[in-house]
Amino acid sequence: MSGGVDSSVAACLLREQGYDVVGVFMRLGAEHQIAPRDGSPADACKVDAPRSISLPIAKPDDHAEGKPAKSKGCCSAADATDARAVAGKLNIPFYALNFEQDFAKLVDYFVEEYANARTPNPCVRCNQWLKFGKLMDYAKVVEADMVPTGHYARVEHDARGSRLRRAAFLEKDQSYVLFGIGRDVLQRTLFPLGDMTKSEVREHARRFGLALHDKPESQDICFVPDGDYARLVRSRREDAFKPGEIRHVDGRVVGSHEGLANFTVGQRRGLRVAEGTPVYVSELDASTQRVVVGPRDAVLSRTVRVSGVNWLCETPDAPIRANTQIRYHHAAAAATVTPMGDGERVLVEFDEPQAAVTPGQAAVFYRDDDVLGGGWIDGK
Repeated sequence: MSGGVDSSVAACLLREQGYDVVGVFMRLGAEHQIAPRDGSPADACKVDAPRSISLPIAKPDDHAEGKPAKSKGCCSAADATDARAVAGKLNIPFYALNFEQDFAKLVDYFVEEYANARTPNPCVRCNQWLKFGKLMDYAKVVEADMVPTGHYARVEHDARGSRLRRAAFLEKDQSYVLFGIGRDVLQRTLFPLGDMTKSEVREHARRFGLALHDKPESQDICFVPDGDYARLVRSRREDAFKPGEIRHVDGRVVGSHEGLANFTVGQRRGLRVAEGTPVYVSELDASTQRVVVGPRDAVLSRTVRVSGVNWLCETPDAPIRANTQIRYHHAAAAATVTPMGDGERVLVEFDEPQAAVTPGQAAVFYRDDDVLGGGWIDGK
């Protein structure tokens, strides 16, 4: 329970359905990761009560029905108070677990990926390592049968096993960032909000009398609430900010930069390159500190190399057809996915070229609404 409307309504619905519910609050310590931009103390949001830190599992929902204002980050005394208040209203046990050490590993991953000219996805790792990793371990200790969350996704359990599926309403679907959970974990997971819209969730919050029914949604990454990712990376990896050339795909030097961590593949704004027509980042070369830019055609690719694949179906030993999604707001596109020997590496070949294949992001494979699996993009 993060103190947000989604996890709070999930708990209320389960209680209403007769489940024996235990509320768990994850203390992650995001406020220690980086000081605010204005130089005020980094511990400005410390509270004595448990702290609620929820990574933005999806990017801010630009399509939410009747969307309220969005808040920056989610490390506040109000979040802790809200989570405890909902648990009290439900008369359920409420525990705060200290995951700060594990969360530090997540921040390290984020920094290292940027330092290596990759664009990380901490939401996937948070789900994999913490929400469906450490939290599952705790569930075993207290002999909990299932671990529900407020994610917008569906899981179906039947005699054949458990299947992860997209949410019923695609505008809130979060299955993309859940591909990394294990098949054994999936068997013990519930997503009570998978068939609902955000407005329906808020209506349930009003019905349950929750004061947070109109609470703003958090945005940005919780340990970088001001959105300045480069500043966090610089504070830990100064060597990631070596100056270098900006070259056009035709070989011309068209500018210079102050560090690869300031860029991501597909980026168009902030390049400070005057070509008369829009140019995009097509490649980041960590070995030469070079940023390569070009016209939109330069960021199109039919192939994607993917590693670290986690399969939520039987591991295929031959090419399969799957709609493949290569970033959160990407519309999954038809492709052939070919295993490369060990099952943890695949080559994705799209029927039509796709834009901005970004190393470090996730590639997730779907058949209709079912998540077949996913992995990490290494390149074209």
